Amino acid sequence: MVWFHLIAYDDIILCKSCLFLNKPRFSCDNLIKLENACVEPNIESLLKFGSVNELYIEYVKRQEPFTMTDDHFHDYYEIYYMLSGKRIYFIQDRSYSVEQGDLVFIAKQNVHKTMHAGSTSSHERVIVHFNDSFIAANASDCADLLLLPFTRGIHVLRLPRQEQLAVDQTVRRMLNELQRKPSGYQLVPRAGVIELLLQSSRYLEQHDPPPLHHATPIHAKISDIVRYMNEHFAEPLRLQQLADLFFISPCHLSRTFKEITGFTFSDYLTITRIKEAQRLLRETELAITAIASAAGFDNFSHFGKTFKRLARVSPREYRKQI
Repeated sequence: MVWFHLIAYDDIILCKSCLFLNKPRFSCDNLIKLENACVEPNIESLLKFGSVNELYIEYVKRQEPFTMTDDHFHDYYEIYYMLSGKRIYFIQDRSYSVEQGDLVFIAKQNVHKTMHAGSTSSHERVIVHFNDSFIAANASDCADLLLLPFTRGIHVLRLPRQEQLAVDQTVRRMLNELQRKPSGYQLVPRAGVIELLLQSSRYLEQHDPPPLHHATPIHAKISDIVRYMNEHFAEPLRLQQLADLFFISPCHLSRTFKEITGFTFSDYLTITRIKEAQRLLRETELAITAIASAAGFDNFSHFGKTFKRLARVSPREYRKQI
């Protein structure tokens, strides 16, 4: 089922001239313009469309610093487009500085988290979630092409000016339709997401985007440490052990790991182990006790409690839902 939801917080009225919600004390002259849609500049704005069962689009504008509070990975694709501002985005094994106009691609099961970037607090972004059924229903004959940014392992795509303007136009056209809701508006975001994927994939077919370098040497070292954890999570890993291995003090490692990834050392290790447990539950017939051990847990009771806390269901219930 397709649905549409638009919210502006505090007391709200509908501005009839622009079909956007705004505070009563503001007139349209006090609002900033976003492609024919008025957005009051001092409140958080949220726009949603669709369902995570197939296609979901969300626009958010924030004026205050914001960091994701949940530990995030999921079984669908995600596109993140930065309309304005700057964010720090941790994906899989490294952090990126994401700027206006950047496209972020999150493959299924990639651990990720966004954080505010220093003194930069305000930002606008659009996220798109979709699954394989959306591609199958709308562009099955071009699935390999459209999913190229994900299969190529491209996390952040910073396009040249001309291509970036085309992407920006596509995104803003979708937002304009969703805010105005003319007849048949539901078709535009569906077509727009396909167009967005096609624009990105065509560029990647013809170009190898330059690598985005680490901000500092310590960013590179933390990335190496995370990559090591991703490969050795089933082993008994300790902070002191990795500090010794990578020639860094435990205190410095603990502090910088959190600053750069957004996760504590122990939280990231736990998430990685639970993600592996979920994979084994989906793809194998192994007993749950064997899965707990294979994922790096030496205490089955602790595994069960941790799994339920993060997945919100028990391992047995998770397997039944598949």
